[in-house]
Amino acid sequence: QVHFVESGGGSVQPGGSLRLSCKAPRMILSDFTGNAMGWYRQAPGKQREFVASITGSRITNYTDSVKGRFTISRDNAKRTVYLQMNSLEPEDTAVYYCNVVRVWRPWGQGTQVTVSS
Repeated sequence: QVHFVESGGGSVQPGGSLRLSCKAPRMILSDFTGNAMGWYRQAPGKQREFVASITGSRITNYTDSVKGRFTISRDNAKRTVYLQMNSLEPEDTAVYYCNVVRVWRPWGQGTQVTVSS
């Protein structure tokens, strides 16, 4: 069973919105609740980079380029993390992944986000 299942990606025009979801089927509830979860992305030819994170107590952190446009949230009962992305820009084009922030676990397949006119 995979560690993370990302979904919700797609192709949108600049200014559009998408909502990504990440389920963590292998994490038991206490493990999920006790860990900060993060979204990361990897654009073609670039290294994977941090996008946003949320602690178990819902303290959030964002990379500067997405502040004010992206919102991370979590549903502990569903062991799911979300990323609401608004005002998307071509520079947001990447494969998006989620993972535990403190110590990465095996990566999922990610979900492709393409922003293009």
